[in-house]
Amino acid sequence: MFNSTVLEVAIGLIFCYASVALIASSVYEAMASWLNLRSKTLMTGLTELLNAKSDAGRDLLLRIYNDALAHPAGDGEAATLAAVKNKPAYIPSKSFALALIHSIQKTPDDFNNLGSDIAAIKDEQLRQLLQKLHQKTLGNFHAFQHELATWFDQGMGRVSGAYKKQSQIWCFIIAFSLAVGFNIDSIHLFKTLWLHPATIAQLNLTGASQMLVDDAYVQLKTLPVGWGDSFEVRMLFKPSSIIGWLVTASASLFGAPFWFDILKILVRLRGTGTKPEGEPPQRTTEPEARG
Repeated sequence: MFNSTVLEVAIGLIFCYASVALIASSVYEAMASWLNLRSKTLMTGLTELLNAKSDAGRDLLLRIYNDALAHPAGDGEAATLAAVKNKPAYIPSKSFALALIHSIQKTPDDFNNLGSDIAAIKDEQLRQLLQKLHQKTLGNFHAFQHELATWFDQGMGRVSGAYKKQSQIWCFIIAFSLAVGFNIDSIHLFKTLWLHPATIAQLNLTGASQMLVDDAYVQLKTLPVGWGDSFEVRMLFKPSSIIGWLVTASASLFGAPFWFDILKILVRLRGTGTKPEGEPPQRTTEPEARG
């Protein structure tokens, strides 16, 4: 069973899915870095969190971005949100809480008048929220800071969920494009590996979990994928191929670490082989007693 065709086919398919997932996620990370998607998502989340769609709200958000605690890489002199340079992709919750407190204070570090500073906030929704948190903590500064940090973490949890959903959609689009572009058809791959399981022997699975994108691409080409020299446009509309590409793209959404972990287990099973049967215990006879 350990060296059966089923195991070889499973190894080939899982390696294919892991490679596609690795390439797709790497392409998305490069795209996200180039387009500053994380920093833009954070700003969108903070805009919703602070209800910063009005002029007063945008001014408060700008003061937070100009605070060194929230944006240590900034110069603190941006006149508009669009002028903020090197927007952060992440802000620690404690740093955000302090930056928010600094931003609403009329007199820096005058924490005794924090209640009146909160009452002066123009946005009614934000003002009522902060007043409730301030009353809940009985005016204790450290407790109020903790409540703000908790509120921020909850808001950013929703932002992270939205970003993850967005990244999943993009990774699926990229993976499907790879599947079509390189004809990584799961149905065709399964049939071919089932008939020719020895193809898997060409794969170098040692240290596969630390594989780089270039290595994954090179090894992926050793599998029965690609268009070959007989490509025709009508092949793009073959129902079985479309289903195979969709299966490949959908499987890649589980992520490369998931598939590489399963791959390590299967490779270990293949290397284990069939254990030999244990030898029967030897019978020992005691020497006869001599009279």
